[in-house]
Amino acid sequence: MTAMSTSSTELAANRRDIRPGRIIVWTLLLIGGLIMITPLLFMFSTSLKTSGQVYDLRLIPAAPTFDNYIKVLGDGRFMRWFFNSTFIALTVTLSNVFFDSLVGYTLAKFEFRGRYFIFLAILSTLMIPTEMLVIPWYLMSSQLGWIDSYWGIMFPGMMTAFGTFLMKQFFEGVPNDFLEAARVDGLNEFTIWWKIAMPMVVPAISALAIFTFLGNWTAFFWPLIVTTSKELYTLPVGISSFSAESSIQWELIMTGAAIGTIPTLLVFLALQRFIVRGVMLAGLKG
Repeated sequence: MTAMSTSSTELAANRRDIRPGRIIVWTLLLIGGLIMITPLLFMFSTSLKTSGQVYDLRLIPAAPTFDNYIKVLGDGRFMRWFFNSTFIALTVTLSNVFFDSLVGYTLAKFEFRGRYFIFLAILSTLMIPTEMLVIPWYLMSSQLGWIDSYWGIMFPGMMTAFGTFLMKQFFEGVPNDFLEAARVDGLNEFTIWWKIAMPMVVPAISALAIFTFLGNWTAFFWPLIVTTSKELYTLPVGISSFSAESSIQWELIMTGAAIGTIPTLLVFLALQRFIVRGVMLAGLKG
């Protein structure tokens, strides 16, 4: 009798939780999610079609084929573009994690004249649209001989104001007692930053690394401007060049885009908890 009353109580509580407003919210979220994922599904679907089936709007191809993947992966140009994007994204990510963390730690834990002004100057760069910076970047690259080079592609993003701000906010939450104890033990400031402070802000480091990697992996505008040879194209620029050829092969373009999307999906699925945690903590600290 007691078990029956308990189950009845739980059932009544569950029914109270099912409110019309909650049903409407979840329905809208489901519809929005389907709308957002539909282009991605069509991209993968088109990559499995032949040239004669490209304009067939069925989501599941009548005769799926992996010939497009074989063609694209067998193309030396595509693999070079894939390598370029991987090298650039990883290099810029490591640079951001190192320099943004170092500057953020300095601004958060050291008292010196002009610190507040420097921090405001760094933040003010966030208000400048990227399109306004392209011309100065290009002139600088041209004068220093960086046009059509890896360094020319990477240098604008080697350090970012967003990363500096994010890391500063997290380092301010690191207790000073730990740092003072390390100084008493005779550790220098670089070692304190690397071995004491950095392990305490792993969520911020993870979030910064993920955002930086994804941003540089999908970068298109600046690499398109600063590169002139196809050997230095990044993956987005290289895939877009397919449409400039004599005959547009949409199935190959969608295949290249699908392959280029897979690493970002894997990174997000594997590390999404760090993204969510990092953003939440940054919001709380901000």
